[in-house]
Amino acid sequence: MGSFSLIHWIILGVVILLLFGGNRFSAMMSDVAKGLKNFKQGLSEDDKPADRTADQRGDPRSLPPHSNREPIDVTPRRTPDPVPPSPPAPTSTPAAPPPASDEPNRD
Repeated sequence: MGSFSLIHWIILGVVILLLFGGNRFSAMMSDVAKGLKNFKQGLSEDDKPADRTADQRGDPRSLPPHSNREPIDVTPRRTPDPVPPSPPAPTSTPAAPPPASDEPNRD
């Protein structure tokens, strides 16, 4: 009861072939194979250009040619804020109730 018998596997295979069709299933598998092949070629091509550029660069420690430009100033400067800060909202404190007293009003 816990496992599939041979007849179950045959029925499952027939249902899959009916859903996908023989031609569509083989085309799908060939597309997967082409994708894997292209992926492997892409990985191998990524390694090759790195080797070629290392040979073309020459001495990796060479500096670019000196130009008559002034050095770059990297001193931080304070710029005005694009939006001025809003004034603080007025705070209103509720009026304190008069102190309670046991004496009656004498007005």
